[in-house]
Amino acid sequence: MKKLLFVVNEDRFFLSHRKDIALAAQRNGWEVSIVCKDTGQRQDVEALGLTMLELPIHPTGMNLREELRTFYFLYRLYSKNKDAVVHHVGLKLILWGGLAAKLAGVKGVVNAVSGLGVMFSDENPTFMMKGLLSVLRFSHRRSSVRVIFQNHEDEQLFQGNRIVKPADSLFIKGSGVDLDEFPYTPQPVDDIIKIIFTARMVKEKGVVVLIEAAERLRQQYEGRVEFWLCGGLSGNPKAMTEAELTQRCDGRYIQWLGFRRDVKELLMQSHIVAFPSYYREGVPKSLIEACAIGRPIVTTNSIGCKDTVDDGINGFLIPIKDSATLATKLTQLIEDRALRERMGKSGREKAEHEFSIKTVIDKHLQVYEELANE
Repeated sequence: MKKLLFVVNEDRFFLSHRKDIALAAQRNGWEVSIVCKDTGQRQDVEALGLTMLELPIHPTGMNLREELRTFYFLYRLYSKNKDAVVHHVGLKLILWGGLAAKLAGVKGVVNAVSGLGVMFSDENPTFMMKGLLSVLRFSHRRSSVRVIFQNHEDEQLFQGNRIVKPADSLFIKGSGVDLDEFPYTPQPVDDIIKIIFTARMVKEKGVVVLIEAAERLRQQYEGRVEFWLCGGLSGNPKAMTEAELTQRCDGRYIQWLGFRRDVKELLMQSHIVAFPSYYREGVPKSLIEACAIGRPIVTTNSIGCKDTVDDGINGFLIPIKDSATLATKLTQLIEDRALRERMGKSGREKAEHEFSIKTVIDKHLQVYEELANE
């Protein structure tokens, strides 16, 4: 039986972003194992009929001993599974997993670049960035590697730095959304307009910018509008702390909801999605889901985010770190229900044309089969 090792940082990320692909591979005759950190959802993964292996990893850590432990674990695993196709998701696992796969002689490697985050946000390459690029060039210098990009900026960075050839690159716009699971839902009939933000509580995701915009609008809209910050704390060094969030969210006008498993239901209850990120995103899953459900989006004209919005059609694109413009665009949507409805319907059409999970699955299965047959 063909063997697929799906390597992601955490079980909850796998369940939210890659579950459908793994299950489709399993239905198509692959023996699928999920390699990830257990954050308490192992039972949910195994309930799907998938094997899960505990990965020793600190997703945002930079301690050399911990990083080498992750690398050595993957090297030993791959040495025992040389006939497998391994699928790495995220920069850290592409780095260590790609190196381990090359040294172990694994049959095929799929590297999914799902955003490059803070590390590649600076325009001038740092010493660490240059080192990472050198390791990536070494690990990708083999014929049995395919790299999946979610946006063209990341694709250009990898190709421009001679990490991957165009022939070995594949463009898939985002992680996809199940259009049946996330159906178009009309705007709620509610006197209180709810504006939702869904992401980890990392400053670069735009949490502070959104709070500042909400404060600009407080005098005008308190009691008529609620801002929902939906997402858990993060180990990212630039994440907000619980104390900061508690101080800045009053629990009524601005609410921090924490980590939630009912994000879809919250989206359906909301009227507007705001995501003023300046993090180097892939294509944010939360915005793809917002398109599918039919919510107007206000997000930044930055890498990854801009791929989900046609400005003025299904939402607005704004400059990064600009709470004043964010407040202005939110005001337009708060005051105009017809505009919200029109943009929401356009978002659904965009999801149907660009973000269907079926298309994403088909492209992944094709790559797996090509590598298995090489």
